[in-house]
Amino acid sequence: MKRFCLISALFWLFVIPVHSQHIVQQMPAGFDSLRAGIAHGSIDTISYTSKTVGTQRRALIYTPPGFSKKKKYPVLYLLHGIGGDEKEWLNGGKPQLILDNLYAEGKLEPMIVVMPNGRAMKDDRAIGNIMAPDKVQAFATFEQDLLNDLIPFIEKKYPVLGDSEHRAIAGLSMGGGQSLNFGLGNLDKFAWVGGFSSAPNTKKPEELVPDPQAAKSKLKLLWISCGASDRLISFSKRTHDYLVEKGVPHIYYIEPGVHDFKVWKNGLYMFSQLIFKPVDVSSFSQYIYTGEGTPASTNIPGIKYPQIMPDNKVIFRLKAPEAHKVQIDLGRKYDMRKDTGGYWSLTTDTIPVGFHYYSLVVDGIPVVDPNSQAFYGMGRMASGIDIPDPDGDYYTTRNVPHGQVRSVNYYSAITRSWRRAHVYTPPGYDKDTGVKYPVLYLQHGAGEDETGWPGQGKMNLIMDNLIAEKKATPMIVVMDRGYAIDPQRPAVNNASGPGPRGMSNNVFPEVLVKEIIPMVDSTFRTLSDREHRAMAGLSMGGFQTFQTTMTNLDKFSYIGGFSGAAFLQQGTDISKMYDGAWADPAAFNQKVKLVYLSIGTTEPERMYQGVKGFHEALETAGIKHVYYESPGTAHEWQTWRRSLRQFAGLIFKN
Repeated sequence: MKRFCLISALFWLFVIPVHSQHIVQQMPAGFDSLRAGIAHGSIDTISYTSKTVGTQRRALIYTPPGFSKKKKYPVLYLLHGIGGDEKEWLNGGKPQLILDNLYAEGKLEPMIVVMPNGRAMKDDRAIGNIMAPDKVQAFATFEQDLLNDLIPFIEKKYPVLGDSEHRAIAGLSMGGGQSLNFGLGNLDKFAWVGGFSSAPNTKKPEELVPDPQAAKSKLKLLWISCGASDRLISFSKRTHDYLVEKGVPHIYYIEPGVHDFKVWKNGLYMFSQLIFKPVDVSSFSQYIYTGEGTPASTNIPGIKYPQIMPDNKVIFRLKAPEAHKVQIDLGRKYDMRKDTGGYWSLTTDTIPVGFHYYSLVVDGIPVVDPNSQAFYGMGRMASGIDIPDPDGDYYTTRNVPHGQVRSVNYYSAITRSWRRAHVYTPPGYDKDTGVKYPVLYLQHGAGEDETGWPGQGKMNLIMDNLIAEKKATPMIVVMDRGYAIDPQRPAVNNASGPGPRGMSNNVFPEVLVKEIIPMVDSTFRTLSDREHRAMAGLSMGGFQTFQTTMTNLDKFSYIGGFSGAAFLQQGTDISKMYDGAWADPAAFNQKVKLVYLSIGTTEPERMYQGVKGFHEALETAGIKHVYYESPGTAHEWQTWRRSLRQFAGLIFKN
């Protein structure tokens, strides 16, 4: 009986670890403090010859407690962020204390940890403009320095195991991007890869993992973690989403926090316990953060809800103890539930990326959410929420020169009223007073006004970033209210006619040509000939664009319709539209430099087929134009942001 019990105990001792891997929990508070009475590792500075850079370079190296040259060790290469150097982890993260304490608890495989300077250039100090192009490029150059100089040096000088299964790479922020780029780009060199709050230098997922099968077979562990409130979380999420789609096992761990060492120290704490050990892939799904999400960027500053979860579900919360029924109207209506404290809450389904209007419906009355910024849309003030797009860096605030959006009031003799235009002037407009600029007239859609493009559309950020990248010509952008009524003209009831509502009595094209353009040309430094004038708009604004430009081709050379263009009824001969402007395709193509059409692939069928049919008619008629379909977007601002990015990059160029 005793012999049977001993065999049984040994069976469970050895079998259970193989089939049930312990789930690593978050780092306890104070775990990065110095403990007395335990063995400690050593931190040293090393110097190695870099043929890549052409100089001697430095790194820090941690050797574990009880380090012996008679034993061979695996190696973790631990990388810093864009503002740091080889000492950033030591100064901000206390990695030696975290690792010492893990060794003392028997949770870590003995390993050597190398902390290099990831800025591979002769003057690799983190001084001056850390965002300078040569310094940013140096982080990419470090890949060759790491592979060809540092790793060979470590393997020659220290007793290390030199195969990929005993080599790991991880880093924070810029170093997280480097770790994913270098580790996944060199699967024969690294089997353990970790990115903590990876920065925008992270390659696009399809570039990181072009061969998912190779990643599956060669990687032991791919770790991606980030703070839930980190503004860079979209770069981690897009990688995670791609890996899920391709079936590549990985741990995606989102924890409370922002872009700081609290998150990065926990990343090291958890990642280091998992590497150089047997891995149970089935345990990866248990590393799920179920706490709070990220406050939406469209919230009132300092307000916690709505919150966006890592899977793009949204948590709404509202205190309304006297209300009987509360809903969120976000394309569809969600019923909220009230707790005993009078708080109503709900978690939505996954919401598509981009900007979405929404309303609170309190006892049947739609109102603005007091937690959210308000936007004019839907024909009234409404709340809005912007779900981050992993590819949305082009409309985020970057460290580049910025233009200005100015509010200009002017009197319209046609409408007998004061009107307002928003005018974007490019970076340097006030400094370079001798420069004149081309002008883009950019229109909103139905139910919106001149605040739509700079508010919901992020027009100014799109232009700032395009101009900084030299992908767009510096230009002035004029945004006006697309509704204009002459009070002395008789009203025309055309509700059942073609086109958007509100256009039947609308004299906006006349106001634009006769009043707005002269006002802009006299107020701003413009190039006032047709060769330097463009017009584009979304939805109703797209229809207005064609209505205006096609009847004033002496004033416009560039035409753009985003989810809206000309009215093309079935059986219409396109060559007879607009007084025969398209009757001679060669002459039109010679005169107009660009016609641009776009539509979202998931827009309402009638809208999608209308724009696509117009594109096909132009194609058949021989009218040169650019046609773009925005993948996965509907009749929404994400379609129009993408369209503006393309259109602005095509106009005013030779």
